[in-house]
Amino acid sequence: MSRTASAATGSIVFLKPSDPPESFPDLTRGTAEADGLVAVGGDLTPARLLAAYGRGIFPWYEEGQPVLWWSPDPRAVLLPEKLHISRTLRRTLLGDRFRVSVDLAFGAVIAGCADTRAATGTWITPEMRSAYLCLHTLGYAHSIEIWRGSDLAGGLYGIALGDVFFGESMFSRVPDASKAALVKLVRLAEDQGITLIDCQVASRHLATLGSQLMPRDEFLRQIQTLSAAAGRVGAWRAEPRPTQSLVRPLEIPAPLHV
Repeated sequence: MSRTASAATGSIVFLKPSDPPESFPDLTRGTAEADGLVAVGGDLTPARLLAAYGRGIFPWYEEGQPVLWWSPDPRAVLLPEKLHISRTLRRTLLGDRFRVSVDLAFGAVIAGCADTRAATGTWITPEMRSAYLCLHTLGYAHSIEIWRGSDLAGGLYGIALGDVFFGESMFSRVPDASKAALVKLVRLAEDQGITLIDCQVASRHLATLGSQLMPRDEFLRQIQTLSAAAGRVGAWRAEPRPTQSLVRPLEIPAPLHV
């Protein structure tokens, strides 16, 4: 998906920082460029970011560009009940390689996501980092951390609105670390009644974990209701625990009897 603003302006809204936070196009009427670009400009205030996510829109741009706002069609999503844990990942989780925590190192996770993409260019600019750190302080943005010893091995972060978690980015410094973080996110979703995890755009990595494509119209219809639900705002803080707890009893193969 291109992160360069289209020259066409027929369906793109150009925002000024002074515009109201909710000044995004109504995507239920089909207004969007073919590549998913819906708006240009504005700012990354908490009010505008929350208004965007609630409308199925997210920022994605590179340093030196104006803020670009996207809503791709189709949308990659993960339904918690569709999570797929491979045999290899199950063995990793049941081993003693990792521990998992929540909301203990948000800044380090967002930095890790940015650093692993630095060589090819990253959309996690200093402005983006500041914006999501602010949302974290306000209790909307959350991180999952995977630890190997005292080292941060991987993690993910995103925004929780009502019964939707909007995933932003993930990273791994060792194999399976980001996958373990996603499993933890699904377990949190199950515990808190979150029924939809937005993965934004499809990837092979996410597909191996059970993500699927959803037409944008259906995605928008679902989040209109789900994001307005009375979700829990505030820290999800949880101290590091072994990842064995992420594997449910029914997911552990029964021993073979000879």
